[in-house]
Amino acid sequence: MQRVVEVARELFGDKLDFLVNNVGTNIRKPMVEFTDEDIDFLLKTNYKSMFQMTQLCYPLLKAAGGGASVVNIGSVAGLTAMKSGAVYATTKAAMNQFTANVACEWGREGIRVNCVCPWYIKTPLAMQVLKDKEYHQAVVAKTPAGRCGEVEEVSGLVAFLCLPPSSYITGQAIAVDGGYTKAGFYIYPPVDVD
Repeated sequence: MQRVVEVARELFGDKLDFLVNNVGTNIRKPMVEFTDEDIDFLLKTNYKSMFQMTQLCYPLLKAAGGGASVVNIGSVAGLTAMKSGAVYATTKAAMNQFTANVACEWGREGIRVNCVCPWYIKTPLAMQVLKDKEYHQAVVAKTPAGRCGEVEEVSGLVAFLCLPPSSYITGQAIAVDGGYTKAGFYIYPPVDVD
């Protein structure tokens, strides 16, 4: 990671206007089946790497002289419960809390920190899970928008959070979920996902 920061310093002249921490993976199985190795792997990949990269980039973000932005890519799993994802969800919830704490700690230095929390977005990782048509239909049935999200719907928000018009937004975990986290007891009719 240190080498990445050194390259950024060389490319951007000792300052960084924004940092996007986009890393994550999951191991899907019941909580009682997780090994210490599984837990360590998910913590290191999903949380520790984000923490360390943010920490290493702090001097460059501070050197931007106000208006710098950190955007962490979380998950709605960090906002709500998730089937077969206890450790993954925990790492993403930790990311949300990290976001809030660091936003408060660094706010007076002109550094904003936010977390974008997608639901099912059509990425290669998500599409592996959504190959199961029954599961895909269940996901869509719980989503008020009636579909999975597109990559551009996440990247557009990330780009906005890196720009000056978002300068009064900090410490937030923002769901990009087609309404999933707000659906409550709403049950939608089945949707054909073909």
